[in-house]
Amino acid sequence: MENSSKSPDDRKSRFYHPYQDLHVPITKLYELPTAPEHLFFEEAARPHRSWGENLQYYTGIGYLSGALFGGARGSIQGLRAAEPAGLGTGAVYKAASGPRSAAIAGAIGGIAAAAAVAGKQAVKRYVPI
Repeated sequence: MENSSKSPDDRKSRFYHPYQDLHVPITKLYELPTAPEHLFFEEAARPHRSWGENLQYYTGIGYLSGALFGGARGSIQGLRAAEPAGLGTGAVYKAASGPRSAAIAGAIGGIAAAAAVAGKQAVKRYVPI
């Protein structure tokens, strides 16, 4: 080994040699750098995130991806477990199917639509944008 005369602090690389007990002359193949390698000098000069910033970043990514995948999985399971109901009212209001439930749901929907239109007109008239 030609780098064995240098102290460990002077070396720019470390050795990874799984065949060191076999005394095979292929040490150059396993000479790995100790510092990160950058293609351009500007990349090495710019500041990188600290370990705390990385911790927050990857924790946030894990939380959001878990929320997305969990929401998608729950939605799929909910759609598969849904029972067919009369005009969709049974699924929303847990009511029995039939014309009476459909009439009640229609009345509630009409009231909600009227409230939305009245609210929009009130916002246009009284809220300066």
